[in-house]
Amino acid sequence: MDLKHIKGLLFDKDGTLFDFAATWEPWAEAFLLRACNGDRSFAARVGADIGFDFALRRFARDSIAIAGTPQQVVQALAPHFPAQTPSALLEMVNMEASRAPQREAVPLRPFLQRLRDQGLYLGVATNDAEHPARAHLVAAGVNDMFDFIAGFDTGHGGKPSPGQLHAFAAHVNLPESTIAMIGDSVHDLEAARAAGMLRVAVLTGPATAEELAPHADIVLPDIGHLLGYLT
Repeated sequence: MDLKHIKGLLFDKDGTLFDFAATWEPWAEAFLLRACNGDRSFAARVGADIGFDFALRRFARDSIAIAGTPQQVVQALAPHFPAQTPSALLEMVNMEASRAPQREAVPLRPFLQRLRDQGLYLGVATNDAEHPARAHLVAAGVNDMFDFIAGFDTGHGGKPSPGQLHAFAAHVNLPESTIAMIGDSVHDLEAARAAGMLRVAVLTGPATAEELAPHADIVLPDIGHLLGYLT
């Protein structure tokens, strides 16, 4: 597929710019231990309700934490913590998220610089909160490479709704048809379809090629393979 008409690239963050498992499995363990005051048995029960196997340190494919927003994760957690307000739980989720280790799917700085050198506009649209998302990009040394960064709480909603995608298009003054949305989940691809953008799936998240292919225009092993289609 020829992507030479593409003028803007909008990336999901977790599972796309960063390897999902390497980032969020350590986050889940750290968060659950903190929330459960170190009680591993309690942490295992709570983890089960967000699709995380505490003993194996592994997310289920249908975990709310994979494609859902932090607010949705908090809704699943809330029954276990009746003494905690949802806002306090959300603050804890976001605080631990901002500390989560990041493993770049490819060396990001040189990859993004090559895209910038081609005159492409770049953005990030994540179902994470904006503050930890920016913290992750700063830690990777790439925050300045993006023209637009939006989390679920930025004001445009979360995926699979297309609000973030339309906001990026408006911000960089491009028609949606000249933008590709790159993500690792069906939520990303559904948002791209609703926005009228090219749908690019990558396999650095939990979903398989078989799961993503029916929703995608193209499936790539990782974001690095974009360069072969853009140049």
